[in-house]
Amino acid sequence: MNGMDFAFEGPVIEWRGPAPYYFLAIPEDESDDIKFAAKGIEYWGQVPVVVRVNGVEFTTALFPKDGRYLLPLKDVVRRSARIELGQVLTAELRVGRE
Repeated sequence: MNGMDFAFEGPVIEWRGPAPYYFLAIPEDESDDIKFAAKGIEYWGQVPVVVRVNGVEFTTALFPKDGRYLLPLKDVVRRSARIELGQVLTAELRVGRE
């Protein structure tokens, strides 16, 4: 895969529901830039992306929450990238699925 559009750091947070979900909280400034870049491809507020974290590359969709985006971290991604709750991660992201 070629270059990514965005790079940022954020904490891994847990969102409790019927089952816990883990997300990387994207800073507001980067979230604003991503929202601008995603005009026309977002659906129900979600933005399809390709992401690289700790050398693991995967596709997902960002969730809007309180003026920023949250990047879902599936269990399989968290295990292979050795991601822990509360950890501050550096991530690279490209808007779209190409």
